[in-house]
Amino acid sequence: MQIKENFSLKSLNTFGIEAKAKYFVQANSIEEIKEVIKNPIFKGSNFLLLGGGSNILFANDFDGIVLKINNKGIEIVDVNNDFVFLRAEAGEVWEEFVNHCVVNKWGGIENLALIPGNVGTSPVQNIGAYGVEVKDSIHNVEAISVETGKSIVFSNEECKFEYRNSIFKQEAKNKYIITAVTFRLAKKPTLVTHYGDVNKELENMRVVPSVYNICKAIENIRRNKLPDPKILGNAGSFFKNPVITKAKYEELAKEFPRIRAFPSGDDYKLAAGWLIEKSGWKGKSLGNAAVHHKQGLVIVNKGNATGKEILALAKAVQLEVFNIFGVELEMEVNLI
Repeated sequence: MQIKENFSLKSLNTFGIEAKAKYFVQANSIEEIKEVIKNPIFKGSNFLLLGGGSNILFANDFDGIVLKINNKGIEIVDVNNDFVFLRAEAGEVWEEFVNHCVVNKWGGIENLALIPGNVGTSPVQNIGAYGVEVKDSIHNVEAISVETGKSIVFSNEECKFEYRNSIFKQEAKNKYIITAVTFRLAKKPTLVTHYGDVNKELENMRVVPSVYNICKAIENIRRNKLPDPKILGNAGSFFKNPVITKAKYEELAKEFPRIRAFPSGDDYKLAAGWLIEKSGWKGKSLGNAAVHHKQGLVIVNKGNATGKEILALAKAVQLEVFNIFGVELEMEVNLI
């Protein structure tokens, strides 16, 4: 392993933002990860873990060491009458892992097709889409303690999953490095097709619902609505869908009868994309950053945007949504 200095991260974040790391190193195995965290440079610096670079915005250079996690491997660790327990190492590309599962007809994560990033970052954000969250398929998460270098296994319950949240974004942030995730995948899955345009797309495809067909339907929907980060820099959904009280929802529904909302326990979850569109920002630009013309949730780099430009646009959107609806939009991306 070689620790590089003043390293450009432009090709390693899906926004395509030019930012430099004071130090940069890649680890291709769990053993190499343990070796890195023993290094005096690592112990004496701020550190940032980097997977697929799909949920991060560099507004500044990083004055520390960036550790890129690249360990790969997929294996079946257990099977019973109902489930397959599949262990994937953190560096596996999420899209490829989903495809591996659906080809084998193992259900649970097919609705999370085409989400950018790696397996190791999926529990951190508790990624979700089209009525499904990854927490519902995670059996456990393996990690290394930064302080001790020892391996530890977090059960699903110990991960403290919430909407777009987990222990790894809260009290365990920067204390552990995720090395692998074991998923519990159903042999006879309960298919989720009611969310968004999934049923409509299945009808257009003239196919019956199945793990494979749902995956392909969602890929079609996402490709039609969302820009490919390889072509137009973006980090997918930039904002979380805000959760508000029932009373606040009823107040808004009187003023905005067509407001898009979904029950979430005793509360309501608002469609952030709808709020952004109705605030007038969908398709608009600020400098070299823009809100995507097809999906208000997505902020894009039109070519030469800086992280500060993208952040300025995000703050302008947040302010306008709050002024109109009295609702705060929280960024889903991690700001550096």
